[in-house]
Amino acid sequence: MLASAGYPESSSKGDVITGVEDAGLMADVDVIHAGTATDDQGRLVTAGGRVLAVRALGSDVAEARAKAYAGAEKISFDGLQRRSDIAAEPLGVIEGASLKESDR
Repeated sequence: MLASAGYPESSSKGDVITGVEDAGLMADVDVIHAGTATDDQGRLVTAGGRVLAVRALGSDVAEARAKAYAGAEKISFDGLQRRSDIAAEPLGVIEGASLKESDR
């Protein structure tokens, strides 16, 4: 999940978003628009709040999560806030921890 600057207390709007097409070209990756719009120049911009979600398919939860996060890394906009805990619980990952090599 990618959110705009200030979310959830407030939200930035009108920040130009790049990389969505690159993320969408990745195998098994989809980008879902939630808080997006286009500006008067036809550019994709933030419309506040939860801006985009990136989802992916994989042979297991770990692979799907890795693909989704790789897709999310391709997307950029000023003030971007990126969740890092999505799908961590099924893998037994605690926020801020990483998977042990033997768990992959």
